[in-house]
Amino acid sequence: MNVGFISLGCSKNLVDTEIAIGILKNKSYNIVNDPKIADVIVINTCGFIESAKEEAINTILEMAEYKKNRCKVLIAMGCLVERYKKELEKALPEVDLFIKFSEYDNIAEKLEKVLEIKDYNNKYNCLENYIDRVITTGSKTAYLRIAEGCSNRCTYCAIPYIRGPLKSRTMEDILEEAKDLAQKGYEELIIIAQDTTKYGIDLYGEPKLANLLEKLCNINGIRWIRFLYAYPETITDELIQVVKENDKICNYFDIPIQHISTPILKKMNRKSNEESIKKLITKIRKEITNVVLRTSLIVGFPGETNEDFQMLYNFVKWAKFDKLGVFMYSKEDGTPAEKFPNQIHGNTKKSRYNKIMQLQQLISREKLKTRVGNEYEVIVESITFDKKYLIGRTQMDVPEMDGLVYIINKTSKDLINQFIRCKITDIRDYDLIGEIVNE
Repeated sequence: MNVGFISLGCSKNLVDTEIAIGILKNKSYNIVNDPKIADVIVINTCGFIESAKEEAINTILEMAEYKKNRCKVLIAMGCLVERYKKELEKALPEVDLFIKFSEYDNIAEKLEKVLEIKDYNNKYNCLENYIDRVITTGSKTAYLRIAEGCSNRCTYCAIPYIRGPLKSRTMEDILEEAKDLAQKGYEELIIIAQDTTKYGIDLYGEPKLANLLEKLCNINGIRWIRFLYAYPETITDELIQVVKENDKICNYFDIPIQHISTPILKKMNRKSNEESIKKLITKIRKEITNVVLRTSLIVGFPGETNEDFQMLYNFVKWAKFDKLGVFMYSKEDGTPAEKFPNQIHGNTKKSRYNKIMQLQQLISREKLKTRVGNEYEVIVESITFDKKYLIGRTQMDVPEMDGLVYIINKTSKDLINQFIRCKITDIRDYDLIGEIVNE
């Protein structure tokens, strides 16, 4: 039978999807990309913010239309299901099976019960068995999830209620998976968790990300290593030095600071403040040449005054982040901030969002201009329809989050999934234009 998957939300969710694909593939299901030919459609939902919930519901309803033709079973899993399974069962009778996190290892068994197939053996523990997952991010790049859940309890965030407290994987388990990925030809590992810098605290009594990164660098075949979601208060001097001293680790820090106003940070239950954040940024840039800094911000948090926002705007102007994303605050069920007074009007949120993004667009353009004339190693991932440009990424760019490099295609060779040298000749919006060097 053909099974089609749709994965919504973040890269952590994508890893869950890849594991589920692996389980069903090992049960001899045929995995397809086209819902028109799928007998079973599985939607891995996101429930992080309101817009993500709406996208999940709309996707479920869209996929339900295929039950009028070939599709026999529609399955929903993921964060939205974890939080609202009972409500969804009542509201969406089109869905045949809702699967919570604790049931992931039994997805094949549950599907076969729905299909009235009695022979269901070969059960898996989905949260621990990573080796058999099916990578969906190309033949060179793979996400490596090192922990599940989060214990930070930021007042705006529903993740701890959805995925529970921090639960780190053992270092041995992670290294085993990394070696397996390297043997299969994956050369870029993207380390992810809800908060990568807290990795190991629950198992070893102290953060172990720096130590883990050093061990990953020793694996033959791995060319690029990057880690995402590094909270500022646990970026240590040791971690900075490990990045500085190991060529395999990309000079890239993704630091979700959320705000700069100390009163707002306190309301968010964040452990940083304006002084510590500015000190950290200055230190990283001093220690690591050509480091790329990315952050995410929230505007319109309850109680955010014009003065708080102006502080944030001035900070963005000062920090000049290479990459920056902005979210408009979204009230999430069950979070403390949902009940905070002085909720901000939607129009004000939108106005503040626009102001930050317009400022960042100018900063980004100036940053990109400094890349012109430089040479970079680029991983080629695709080609334009007219074949005029190869499309790739440098060490400075995370898939789906950051910009691309459009490389003038003057070769007949198949360079997809190859690493090449590229000289930057121009910029376009958030992307770079380049040409191959020493083909």
